[in-house]
Amino acid sequence: MIPYGRQNISQEDIDAVVEVLRSDFLTQGPVVPEFEKVVANYCGAKHAAAVNSATGALHIACLALEVGPGDLVWTSPITFVASANCALYCGAEVDFVDIDPDTYNMSATRLAEKLEHAKRNGRLPKVVIPVHLSGQSCDMERIHALSIEYGFRIIEDASHAIGGSYKGEKIGNCRYSDITVFSFHPVKIITTGEGGMAMTNDPALLKRMARFRSHGITRYPSEMTCPPDGPWYYQQIDLGFNYRMTDIQAALGVSQMRRLDEFVTKRHAIAQHYEELLKDTPIVRPWQHPDAHSALHLYIVRLPADTMKASHREVFERMRADGIGVNVHYIPLYRQPYYERMGFQATDFPEAERYYGEAITIPIYPGLTAEQQGEVVARLLAPSGYQTIF
Repeated sequence: MIPYGRQNISQEDIDAVVEVLRSDFLTQGPVVPEFEKVVANYCGAKHAAAVNSATGALHIACLALEVGPGDLVWTSPITFVASANCALYCGAEVDFVDIDPDTYNMSATRLAEKLEHAKRNGRLPKVVIPVHLSGQSCDMERIHALSIEYGFRIIEDASHAIGGSYKGEKIGNCRYSDITVFSFHPVKIITTGEGGMAMTNDPALLKRMARFRSHGITRYPSEMTCPPDGPWYYQQIDLGFNYRMTDIQAALGVSQMRRLDEFVTKRHAIAQHYEELLKDTPIVRPWQHPDAHSALHLYIVRLPADTMKASHREVFERMRADGIGVNVHYIPLYRQPYYERMGFQATDFPEAERYYGEAITIPIYPGLTAEQQGEVVARLLAPSGYQTIF
């Protein structure tokens, strides 16, 4: 099986984790803040809060921005469910903005149109969550300008994008957002097993996120409602969660960060080889905006129905049957039964619908060989006409 993504673990990574296992701290020790500092310094952000997953990071980001009942949060329909669920966890409502036909990210043009309509109806979003699909940044400068005009806050869902850049600066610096979220799941650019991180330049947001990740508890006297009873004292001042990252995970993260740029460089070399293999075919390859340097978490191709000899489903099934772990990123969220019950209509998102009917993610990860890429492309382009196993 050639999977669409795979972690890359070195002996140095293993040694870093073993060192923590032999130390006095397995959970909340010195390595978590070290990892936070390493990522913040790399991205150019002032603060970072490490958590158990990007889902947890999105949730505490919404909580820190005081998202709650009666509020509205907008995101992209082409993303994992966590990008929208985080708002629902807070009791808010969710809506979607159609995607750009070239980048597959939230369309800044459609966002501007939707905001103007929402303003006339008196129902503007409190937060917008642009998703950097595949590791390529959204048009954040324009989205940020709209946030100033219409008064919403921004959470960048950069789960795919650590190591990428926008306008010459690292994604995660929060120049155009209040909070940026990363994922460290094994198929992402770097991994901590499971894990995530929320970046911000606002110390008040950091304090709130740090409390929400750990049961809403503070040990800082300045945040307490009364003087502490003694050095043991703490107070729960919010209803928080156990979203903490462990030192074991953070040690792997610190080690992986040393190879982050190498990982991204290798992904770009793989993408360039795919470009060469696919250049004279009807396959639509990913388009990279000149303002963005993608982390290339995913390599998504499109199979135009009018030029392909086999259907989208036929190609997907054939490749899976041949041991190539292709995937579809993603099923539009409004098609999920939970969201369908909210009344969303597929006709409101024509670009997302066109994308979903054509998109397939093919393998990309640092250990993928040129020979394996050749096999992937050969199966992608193989003529149809035989029955697949499913």
